[in-house]
Amino acid sequence: MVIWEGIVLIVAITMIASVLKTRYRAMNGIVADEDGNERVATDPDAARLREEVKGLKDRIAVLERLATDENGPRALDREIEKLR
Repeated sequence: MVIWEGIVLIVAITMIASVLKTRYRAMNGIVADEDGNERVATDPDAARLREEVKGLKDRIAVLERLATDENGPRALDREIEKLR
């Protein structure tokens, strides 16, 4: 009976490893083509969204700089006029 328990254990470990490997690949966008070659999936919307997020981060950085400016409200008014 010990040999069968070992076989079942090996099969169970292999199945769990396969599920974890598939889950990891799906989370990281890794796909395999027909030949079995792995590559990172490219989504046209993903590139557009990355650029949009980058632009929004830049705008937030400017707003944070304006809000935390130590020169007072007059300097803030001048900065806003410069940005227009």
